[in-house]
Amino acid sequence: MGKSTLLLKMAGGLAGTGLSVLYVSGEESAGQIRLRADRLQCVQEQLYLLNEIDLDTIKAHLLSSSYAVCVIDSIQTLYSSAISSAPGSISQVREITFDLMRLAKQEQIAIFIIGHITKEGSIAGPRVLEHMVDSVLYFEGDPSRELRILRSFKNRFGATSEVGIFEMHQEGLMSAKEASKLFFSQKQSLAGSALSVVLEGSRALILEIQALVCESSLANPKRLATSFDTNRLHMLLALLEKKLEIPLNRYDVFINVSGGIKISETSADLAVIASILSSFRNRPISNKTAFIGEVGLTGSVQEVPNLNVRLKEMENYGFLKAIVPKKPSLNTPIACYEAKDVAQIIEWM
Repeated sequence: MGKSTLLLKMAGGLAGTGLSVLYVSGEESAGQIRLRADRLQCVQEQLYLLNEIDLDTIKAHLLSSSYAVCVIDSIQTLYSSAISSAPGSISQVREITFDLMRLAKQEQIAIFIIGHITKEGSIAGPRVLEHMVDSVLYFEGDPSRELRILRSFKNRFGATSEVGIFEMHQEGLMSAKEASKLFFSQKQSLAGSALSVVLEGSRALILEIQALVCESSLANPKRLATSFDTNRLHMLLALLEKKLEIPLNRYDVFINVSGGIKISETSADLAVIASILSSFRNRPISNKTAFIGEVGLTGSVQEVPNLNVRLKEMENYGFLKAIVPKKPSLNTPIACYEAKDVAQIIEWM
């Protein structure tokens, strides 16, 4: 995924400012890490490497020098001789994390711990680890793509709504300054495709919502969604049947969010409905138009936060029109059309 790459690059950057940084690795040999450091161009005079898995040796080394930052790669490989269980076990991980936390507080050392997560998406180890540390960051992405997202799950010293978006290159992880280009690449208007703007932290991202509606031969038609909440999809389909009298109970409906980013807010509801209607009627939607709005159970289109930020991102990519719940206060070259009710979407389309 790139956890070691990210933290080695960070360690090199901090060492370049004059801070003394210790990188502790129990997973790879010193030669392997040196090769990566050369490739990432992060070899610094103040960046030190310790190839060790014994906790007592690591603590003694940290206390012997005045390090400002320490990186542990990874917590599952370390072991303490005071505990009889194997490295990576729950008791080992819990006790080692507690010892490192106490050392960080006493010696004023910033310690970054790399840990693995389970298939269910939780930290591999007891849940109590999340309560022990000051910050929990998740590094995620599709291994088949270059995109990586760093999310804050817990942060005692700042907001948890911010995200870092990176691209994996030969030189390591680079900041994705124009992140929206990674999520939509519509060159022409297509049936079953609608664009929306969502917020990831304070960053606005333009996403393409793709829908496929086709007649079903099953008694219970299929409803599948990738990177979109399936329960919310069921709600929107029921709303279309009730308010617009579209017989979707005889059709399979598939939804996909291009780029693989998971939508965690409701501002894309309008785009999901537009893409479903576009596929159902086989009518393409202009690729210069975006749909922004939350849809309620009554069919009303509700306002979304930070609309001006979303419209500003659309300006950067040459969008011409936006279907929104309420016209913005910001002067914008984008033509904004108000949609108070979901039935109005058909009029605009």
